[in-house]
Amino acid sequence: MTTPHSLPLAAATPAPLERALSFHRDSPMTLVSMKDLLLLQLKDLYSAETQLVRALPAMIKGSGAPALRRTLQQHLRQTEEQVDRLQAICEALDTYPGGHRCRGMEGMIEEVRLILRAIGTQSVVDAAILAVAQRIEHYEAAAYVCAKTYATLLGLDTVVDLLAVSLREQEAADKRFTEIAEQEVNDRALVGMVEDLSFR
Repeated sequence: MTTPHSLPLAAATPAPLERALSFHRDSPMTLVSMKDLLLLQLKDLYSAETQLVRALPAMIKGSGAPALRRTLQQHLRQTEEQVDRLQAICEALDTYPGGHRCRGMEGMIEEVRLILRAIGTQSVVDAAILAVAQRIEHYEAAAYVCAKTYATLLGLDTVVDLLAVSLREQEAADKRFTEIAEQEVNDRALVGMVEDLSFR
């Protein structure tokens, strides 16, 4: 009996959807057990965090507000620690953290590139950087919550503790970004108080 899963993808779906789902052919995954799902989440987080480590220096350079720049610098150091934490977790679980691409983070990093290439008012660019930074934090926090839940179900207490540290850091960073937006950057962007017209 033929099932939808056994049909050739090109015949079963329109071309745009085929392209959107093409990563399933590029990166086949095994999801048989809860441990498989945990490992997938960890690899996805590792990819996301390493991509962010590469992107944050440009975000720092493109920021005009001193508070935003300092917070991004601090978050870069935290993100590097989170990468180390994920490496330690994967080593304890006898798995290699690399070899997987986080497509969600790739999309958000592309948004960062578009913002940093924009020509405009520095205060508005700062607000845009904050907006994408908070979306990144929410995305990563959700991933840490899921990974922590799976590790809890599997009784991996040490893994749970390490993931909890990173989750608290994500939540604290998001709170700090909100404070900067509400107390400084958004008002400047609204009234057009330009600090650096030579931006870009």
